[in-house]
Amino acid sequence: MFKAPRGTVDLLPQEQRYWRYAEQAAAGVCRRFGYQRLDTPTFEASGLFVRGVGEQTDIVQKEMYAFEDRGGDLVTLRPEGTAPACRAYLEHGMSSLPQPVRLYYFCPIFRYERPQAGRYREHHQFGVEAIGDGDPAIDAEVIQLGWSYARELGLGKLSLVVNSIGDPACRPGYLQALKEYYGAYLPHLCQDCRGRYERNPLRLLDCKQERCQPFIASAPRSSDYLCDACKEHWRRLLAYLDLLSIPYTTSHRLVRGLDYYTRTVFEIQPPDEGGQSTLLGGGRYDGLVQELGGPPTPGIGFGSGFERMVLNLKRQEVRVPEVLPRPVVIVHSGPQALEYGLGIAARLRKESLTVIVAPAQRSLRAQMRYASSVNARYAVVVGETEVRQRTGSVRDMDNASQEEAPEADLAAYLVAKVGLEQAG
Repeated sequence: MFKAPRGTVDLLPQEQRYWRYAEQAAAGVCRRFGYQRLDTPTFEASGLFVRGVGEQTDIVQKEMYAFEDRGGDLVTLRPEGTAPACRAYLEHGMSSLPQPVRLYYFCPIFRYERPQAGRYREHHQFGVEAIGDGDPAIDAEVIQLGWSYARELGLGKLSLVVNSIGDPACRPGYLQALKEYYGAYLPHLCQDCRGRYERNPLRLLDCKQERCQPFIASAPRSSDYLCDACKEHWRRLLAYLDLLSIPYTTSHRLVRGLDYYTRTVFEIQPPDEGGQSTLLGGGRYDGLVQELGGPPTPGIGFGSGFERMVLNLKRQEVRVPEVLPRPVVIVHSGPQALEYGLGIAARLRKESLTVIVAPAQRSLRAQMRYASSVNARYAVVVGETEVRQRTGSVRDMDNASQEEAPEADLAAYLVAKVGLEQAG
């Protein structure tokens, strides 16, 4: 028997309400902030991610689903959303639009890594990008959008963590200080960190291995090595967050995992903070568009995995509405009643009611049990009498009361009933 591939999950009907709830909240917040939807292909040229994300990152080194297609081109299933958004910005001449260009997207993300709670080899992401403005006010806007999204979902006890990792002018000095500091501890580091020491020393601060934690705590801090321009950007960003009354903490160990980040990086974390618990994370990437062949263009964005959001909605027992309202079920007795009931169902659906016709070849009692099993709010019972009189018996499934209504009035009657309940 076939099963879903390791690291993937089936999104079953009973799970859909959580996903649609998160997606609708994200789209609503983006609309209020003036962000427009972008959809990019599921796969791109592999070079886009090698150049954009960074050849020495774990994503490129270990996690990409890259393959040669039948035409001989090397392509990669999308491992992150920012590089494709910047490629689309360049390809379609969005630099001629009013800047910044504000974009958001929902997309599947593919990374070959060890599956664990909230992290899969195929996961689904909500992302936001603001491309074309380097002012820290845009940093604050993007962070505020992410914070508003998480709070609108009903999640509580969240933490916003921010840091500045400098830019190409001042980061080399900081990286040299990190290497000098860690050089004395190389024999004591985990195997991954010994590799990071040579390839990407900034990632030493992001290690989750227990043996490396004492060295991280005493490591040099990026904020002590910022150039004057980065210091001013950092100062203004924190002032804007204070102005917006968004609580935050600063952490020198927050670096994020992609080479394109500059200056601002941030994460929103749930109460059970841990290595894989981040709900939303991102930062500024002022050199990415240029790295992809465009002119110098600042940008900032974030990504948020739906799987982790859903996991935390359940953990915090957030009340999430059903995707479908409770249905009306047509219960029928005999072939003529079934035909009559099918006509009633068609008219009710035209009024935007959710209607299910109970399975044929079952007794009335079995059909009523079926109506209960699908959580019907009302059942419209039709038999020989109802067919002859052109009526329907509307049964309230919550209190077992029943009323007769003429066929011509059934739709208005039920629309009024359902509408009154939804309003309440």
